[in-house]
Amino acid sequence: MIKFTRICETFLLGCFLALPSFADRGVFDFERWDTMLNDIRAQAVAQNISNSTIDDTLKDSCFIPRIVKSDKNQKEFTLTLDRYLDMTVSNERINNGKHKRSQYKTLLHNVEEKFGVQPNVILAFWGMESNYGKIKSRHQLTNAFLTLIYEGRRAEFFSKQLLALMKIADKNKLKVTNIHGSWAGAMGHFQFIPTTLTQYGMDGNYDGRIDIINSIGDAMYSAANYLNKLGWNKNEKIVRRVILPGDFDRTLLNGDVKKTLSEWTDLGVTNPDGTPIPNADMVAGLVADTKEIARQDLSRQSITVAAESDSDLEIAPTPVITAYLTYPNFYRIKKWNNSSWYAIAIAELADKLKM
Repeated sequence: MIKFTRICETFLLGCFLALPSFADRGVFDFERWDTMLNDIRAQAVAQNISNSTIDDTLKDSCFIPRIVKSDKNQKEFTLTLDRYLDMTVSNERINNGKHKRSQYKTLLHNVEEKFGVQPNVILAFWGMESNYGKIKSRHQLTNAFLTLIYEGRRAEFFSKQLLALMKIADKNKLKVTNIHGSWAGAMGHFQFIPTTLTQYGMDGNYDGRIDIINSIGDAMYSAANYLNKLGWNKNEKIVRRVILPGDFDRTLLNGDVKKTLSEWTDLGVTNPDGTPIPNADMVAGLVADTKEIARQDLSRQSITVAAESDSDLEIAPTPVITAYLTYPNFYRIKKWNNSSWYAIAIAELADKLKM
């Protein structure tokens, strides 16, 4: 533990000042850290992880205060749906995706043949998750996981991730300390956490190992396998952009209520040009930016009140509502990332990247 002490002592004061939970304890608990390392070693031995991987993980381990700070200061960004789509489905991302589509045409074809996931869908996930591999993760995952285990908020979860990472290193003949990812443990082109990689990872370049960080083939095969196991249906749309009457029931717009397409039609749902939506034999939900709709409602009400007291002003008309019919593939995407905005962005980007 000599090296650990030397590395961590340079961070401790900043850690105490920034993180109340550590300041409350007064000192970094080296004994608790040693106990944690011993516990990880025991679990790893019991799960038949190699001694070399165990030693690599633990011998030069380091607590990283900025990771704890990141975990405690996660912010929920409240972008409107339109703003979120402007940022994620940008012209640059679309153009880069088209370039990747041409560059990896054969690989994408093979992925579709094997897993039934279209090239444009794989590209959309790749673009959203790592900007086609341009976003590089810089944290040594062994130290990231050990830090988060020590921090304690989700110790059991991160212990499972660390042990899974160690098994991945053993199975694929990788040096565990060379595997880097985000502070929370996501890695590679499609940002898999270790347990997800363990369950869905595939050898896409047929070299006998799975490396989703350095092999695009492995990364694409793994992502497609995951979507396939989620039940992906290449013959179904993800979403359909629609419009609704201005007085439409807002409680139906969170995606939780499922109705047949004919039932939505009866409630006034149409294509943006006013034509009827298809009457296919399937169910769908509806998702819209209800916060933005509420803001617009308040604005319209203010204009209406002002107009009623001033005969020269016109009463604001009731606007139509833009929404998305959400089909089964939409909900499969939400098992990958439980965000309706994310799933809609995947759908919109995939549409822009069709062959």
